[in-house]
Amino acid sequence: MYPRLIQPPRQSFFLFGPRGVGKTAWLHRQFPGALFFDMLDHQVYTELLAAPQRLGDRIPQDHKDWVVVDEVQRVPELLNEVHRLIESRRLRFALTGSSARKLRGRGVNLLAGRAVTRHMHPLTALELGKDFDLKRALRWGCLPLACTSDDPQDYLKSYAATYLREEVQQEGLARNIGAFGRFLEAASFSQGGVLNMAAVARECAMSAKVVEDYFTILEDLLIAMRLPVFTKRAKRRMIAHPKFYYFDAGVFQAIRPRGPLDAPEEIHGAALETLFLQQVRALNDYKGLGYRLHYWHTATGDETDFVLYGERGLSAFEIKMAQKVRPDDLRSLLRFRADFPQAKVHLLYLGQRRWHERGIEVLPFLDCVTKLDQWL
Repeated sequence: MYPRLIQPPRQSFFLFGPRGVGKTAWLHRQFPGALFFDMLDHQVYTELLAAPQRLGDRIPQDHKDWVVVDEVQRVPELLNEVHRLIESRRLRFALTGSSARKLRGRGVNLLAGRAVTRHMHPLTALELGKDFDLKRALRWGCLPLACTSDDPQDYLKSYAATYLREEVQQEGLARNIGAFGRFLEAASFSQGGVLNMAAVARECAMSAKVVEDYFTILEDLLIAMRLPVFTKRAKRRMIAHPKFYYFDAGVFQAIRPRGPLDAPEEIHGAALETLFLQQVRALNDYKGLGYRLHYWHTATGDETDFVLYGERGLSAFEIKMAQKVRPDDLRSLLRFRADFPQAKVHLLYLGQRRWHERGIEVLPFLDCVTKLDQWL
């Protein structure tokens, strides 16, 4: 098991992340003396669903170590009992979840400040160390099992075809699983692009309202995100639509259909952006950097892939799936820097040379992601 950058809090906490990122394995390693309750275990689930107060009964009175409740969103009523046990017995809980949907429901007890929130992501290049392989990461992503499996293709197909649909079915989030499966594929064509909800709805032969609900489901299951436009003190007219990303390059590649009319460079370019984004999101959360993530896109077509804004400063990153940098590749970054001269501006590409050009730092992609903490 690779060492993770995330550090456990001293107090009770929620740990959110998509299935398969390694939450349970990390908790077993961090808290070897903890008592575990797995809500994916049918017997445990049905017992505590019927009577959440049984949780306290199953914890020995002399237990002083951590208590872990895996996939707590499956029985949100357990949080009332967790709250009581924190107050009455001073127990510390680690509560994992791969969906935030049910925990956002009206009347759900989120422990009122008695538990902090942490997020876990796929493995980063920093965590993989010398085992990080850019070509493999682009094709298979960075889920732990995809990194260690002898057959990552089979694992990712199973993840996409089985887990995503089963999770939706278990949670009762979509009535028509076949329609949701078609939506998953249609959404993959928007990876790294400006999201056109109407176009996705037409592709799926669904109403825009249903498609909007499906995108929200993806976000609630923590397997996708919409990246908003950076509009703070905008000096140009900006577009309004967000960009869309699945959370992991390998999951995106497994969902994305391929055919003779699909340009490989478009798929690989979207995967490269995804890989960079998942690295940034992980470090931002693990190190508490506090950046808000955006992209920049003017109405006249200038675009910068990622903008990071927070107390630590303003940074922009453009990602190029190319071995060489052309003068035209710098155009949008130069215009961004003209509007925000205080910003740190970077262009990442697949070559090996590093240099500065008109205020832009040009970096090899591999150098940046393997030393990303130096650039954030």
